[in-house]
This record gives sequence, C-alpha cells and structure tokens, in this order.
Amino acid sequence: MLINIIIFTIIGSILSLIGGILLLFKKHLSETLILDLTSFAAGVLLSTAFIDLFPEALEKSSNPVKLFIYALGGMVVFFILERFLLWFHHHHETIKEVRPSVLLITIGDSIHNFIDGVAIASSFLVSFPLGVTTAIAVAAHEIPQEIADFSVLLGQKVTRLKTLAFNGLSALTSLLGAVITYYLSGQITVLLPFIIAFTAGMFIYIAASDLIPELHRSSIKKTNAWHQTATLLLGIMLVVVIKSLIGE
Repeated sequence: MLINIIIFTIIGSILSLIGGILLLFKKHLSETLILDLTSFAAGVLLSTAFIDLFPEALEKSSNPVKLFIYALGGMVVFFILERFLLWFHHHHETIKEVRPSVLLITIGDSIHNFIDGVAIASSFLVSFPLGVTTAIAVAAHEIPQEIADFSVLLGQKVTRLKTLAFNGLSALTSLLGAVITYYLSGQITVLLPFIIAFTAGMFIYIAASDLIPELHRSSIKKTNAWHQTATLLLGIMLVVVIKSLIGE
C-alpha cells in the first residue's frame, strides 16, 4: 500500500510540473491550450467528487450529515487559503495587479500540495481505485495551476533554474503529506470517510470557484467554447472509464 501511495504521489507531482516546464522552453503557451487544460481539469475534479469520492464516503459512514459538513469544511478551508495566502490558480488579471512574493507563492503551493498528498493517501487507504482517480484528479488540476505559478515567478525575473527549484520543492510536500497520512492510518481509520468528503469538497471548490469561472471570464470564440465543453466532458468520461476498468 505504501509503495502505491508513493508511486502515484510522485507521478502526480511530476505530471503537475509538466505544464510549468513547458513554459520554461516556450515563453507564451497558447491561451486556448491553457483553457482546454483548465476545462479538462474541472471535468476530472467534478466527476471524481460526485462519482467516486462522495459515494465511497457515504458507503463507509452512517452519518451523511456529518460527511457533508466535512465537505463544506473542505470548501471553506480552501477559500481561506486563497484569501489569506494569495494562492492563485489561474487569475491572471489578479496576478498582474498584486504580484505576490516568491516566498508567498511557495508557501501557498506547499500547503496546497501537502493537502493533496493527504487526499491521495487517504483515498488509497480506502481503496486502490479511489486512490488512482484521486491522484489523477490532483494531477489534472495541478497542471494549469503550475503554469500560472511559473508564469508569475518568471514575470518577477526569477531565473528558470530557481523557478523550477521552488516549484519542485513545494511539490515534495505532497509526498510528505501522503507518507505522514499513511503512518497515521491506524489513528485516522475512523476519520477516513470524513477526509474523503473533505477532499470532495476541496475538488468541488477548485472546479466551481477557480477553474470554471476562469473559463467564463475568458474572451473566446464560439469554437473555443465548444473545445472547452468537449474537454470538460472528456475529463468526466476519463474518470468514468477508469472507474469501470479498475472496478470497486
């Protein structure tokens, strides 16, 4: 179990850095590509929350009201993180106006990645299929986020090597969160359904508050709107297919 947790957490971290690394070699990525990745991530997050996480949490708990309170808690916690740590996903207009410090970006990402690691490990502790879909959801929404982070750091004249180092170090905290969660599994077993519900709330918040509004704010042609609709549905279908292939 620990090996699975470590492998999928590391794979997720590597995949999340791909978008940012592309930005190091190609200064301006296509806005259409970024928005397609954003809509794909929204589809993966929403389908993982509603098709996988909530059903699993409800199956393992006899207190649905408490589960949804934890889900609401996940949304509130991430709202607070965004407000007080100036943690940006894709709000390019805000980035230009505020220009947060390198340290602040790194701290915000580290906390975010740590929570992602906890979510991945907790999901694997419940079941292997749930762990896989959660890891995919984490990687999917991290790719456009890392593009935004790399863009901000490079815009502040941080060197490419330092930009990669800062983001690489913050990505390691996901592994830390995953390993800590695994070794505390004996103490938190009874809490797993609620951690899963918290994760579902987190995913819904990121998709509904950060990703989808960014798509609506973007000035795009109707053809691009169709692209984004297609990639959102593709993200949903990916989770459905993986869930059906891996099984319960």
